[in-house]
Amino acid sequence: MSGQHDDGHHPEPESFPALRTRALESLLIEKGLLSSDAVDRLVSYFEQDIGPLNGAKVVARAWTDPDFKQRLLADGTAALAEMGYGSASMDILVLENTPSVHNVVVCTLCSCYPWPVLGLPPTWYTSSAYRSRMVMQLRAVLREFGLELDESVEIRVWDSTSEVRYMVLPERPSGTERMSAEDLAALVTRDAMIGVAKVKAPAAVGSGAAR
Repeated sequence: MSGQHDDGHHPEPESFPALRTRALESLLIEKGLLSSDAVDRLVSYFEQDIGPLNGAKVVARAWTDPDFKQRLLADGTAALAEMGYGSASMDILVLENTPSVHNVVVCTLCSCYPWPVLGLPPTWYTSSAYRSRMVMQLRAVLREFGLELDESVEIRVWDSTSEVRYMVLPERPSGTERMSAEDLAALVTRDAMIGVAKVKAPAAVGSGAAR
C-alpha cells in the first residue's frame, strides 16, 4: 500500500505551525537561501533513513540478544538510551508482537510519534482517517496496508501521548536464525515498527535456498 488512505474525505486544513513552517520555507527559497530539493532530501533523510534505521538496529539487537530484549520490554526508555536513542522529553514503551498478539500504534489526538527511533512520521500516520479508523475499523485498515491477520490473533491498539510513545517489536520471521544483526536490521521497516506490517524474510532465506 502506498500509505495514503483514500476514504473520500477532503484534505484537512493545515495547522497554524504547519502553515508558518511552509511560509518560512517559501521565503527562504525565494531569497535563494534554501532550495526545495534540499528540503525534500532532508525530509526524506529523516523520514526514511535515519529514524527508521535507528529503530531497525534496536529490533535486530532484541532479536539476537535475549538480555537486551528483556531490558527493552521492561523499560524501553532506558534500553533505548543504552543505544543512544533516548529523549529527555518522552518515555518510549516497546510492545512485542507474537503469533497470538499483534500491536498497532496510533495517536488519536494529534501525531505523537517515537521520533528518536522512527524519525519523522509518515503523512498517513498524522491523517484523521488513520487516527479515527485505526480505532474503529482496525482490521479493515490493516488490510489496506496489505496485512491480513487471522481472526484468532488479538489486535491491541496503543494511543500515543506527548509523554508516552510506543514502538512495536515485530515478530522475527522464520528462516532468519543464521542472519547477522546487520542483515536483520536491513529487513525491518518503519511500518513494521508501527504495527501496520510484518517483517518478511528475504526470498532466498524464506524459501530455504542457500545464501
